[in-house]
Amino acid sequence: MNSVLEQIAEQNNVLIRRVDRLYGGDINKAYLVQSESNDYVVKINSARLYPNMFETEAMGLSLLSSSNSFRIPEVVSVGEFDGHSYIMMEYIATGSASGSFWNDFSLNLASLHKNTQKSFGLDHSNYIGRLPQYNGEESTASEFYIQQRLEPQFKMAFDKGYEFYDLERFYSIISEEIPDEVPSLIHGDLWSGNYLISDKGEPTLIDPAVAFAPREMDLAMMQLFGGFSTEVYSLYNEQFPLIEEWEERTKLWQLYYLLVHLNLFGSGYLHQVQSIVKQYS
Repeated sequence: MNSVLEQIAEQNNVLIRRVDRLYGGDINKAYLVQSESNDYVVKINSARLYPNMFETEAMGLSLLSSSNSFRIPEVVSVGEFDGHSYIMMEYIATGSASGSFWNDFSLNLASLHKNTQKSFGLDHSNYIGRLPQYNGEESTASEFYIQQRLEPQFKMAFDKGYEFYDLERFYSIISEEIPDEVPSLIHGDLWSGNYLISDKGEPTLIDPAVAFAPREMDLAMMQLFGGFSTEVYSLYNEQFPLIEEWEERTKLWQLYYLLVHLNLFGSGYLHQVQSIVKQYS
């Protein structure tokens, strides 16, 4: 892999001083590449298995950056050669949370979600983990969530042999439960592994799965696996009030992410998926 990194560095006029492997993901090989002047993160994967993954990641980071909310690493370059795809970006050193960190996080999240557009979706599809994520244009939150989020994942789960019953009734019921709110720019995969505290104490986001989507999806994902202060939700609600009964809808939004985990990691997530479907059937 050193020869691959050397080629990437040469393409970007970077003279490597040191390379360290970074761990934590299950899709890409990631490295901290240090030069005399700057430090970079380089992620590498198979161009055949994950076409355009890094191009869409770069576009997602650019969208997040243009929202003027969180700190976002700057992308240096995206490329492909010898069967490998790569993304090279600014390395952001990490630090400790200040006393105002969660207040800052909630302000930034509200600021992010206030970016909107006329329709739900995005002008390109992207990835959620290593799975494709579809962002076709839809006019309502319920149509977007059902057609662009749930249906593709349920189809994938069916193809893997998992069974679910009376999904048409389920879709009919949840279409009445999902509030009609304007689309928000969301991170899309906001679990604890996808935010950092910079060395300056800034809330920083990485690894997006962006779309203009229901903003409650980000809040639901934040609650699925923990890692966020409980005060962030009330602080957020003060800045950008949520529609009534948003807390009761949390499991409904979490269904998408649980389906993703079912399709990625197997039957350990099946009971949670089936329980939510049953709740709304």
